[in-house]
Amino acid sequence: MKKILFVLVLFIAPLSINAQNSEEKDKKEIQAVLKAQRLAWSKDNIDKYMEGYWKSDSLAFYTKNGTTYGWDNTLERYKKAYPTEEHTGKLSFRINAITKIAEGAYYVLGEYHIKREIGNADGIFMLVFKKINGAWKIIADTSV
Repeated sequence: MKKILFVLVLFIAPLSINAQNSEEKDKKEIQAVLKAQRLAWSKDNIDKYMEGYWKSDSLAFYTKNGTTYGWDNTLERYKKAYPTEEHTGKLSFRINAITKIAEGAYYVLGEYHIKREIGNADGIFMLVFKKINGAWKIIADTSV
């Protein structure tokens, strides 16, 4: 009996370690997407910022003012709401949780802070990331 338990532990332990390593890798890759977005935003480069989003008509962006569907519509919304560098300011995030939903999908809970001369903007968000064609993309964004 002890031999069977020992053999089971030998097989199960590496699977658990691989799953943890895979999840940590996923989280680091998602954090890298968020960092690239933060840097692009802070350089007033909304086009580059949008590279973190799924370029699809199915992208969903939820706000207190309603829902925007589609990558192009989301880009247009951002450019209208943040037309100049004074509006985009300097973005920072506080990530509160990155949680696996299913294989290839996570949600991220956090806070955003935009420092700008015309008045700071702060809020919270929930993002849904999905791995699409080997890259992590935001497929849904709820920001308030």
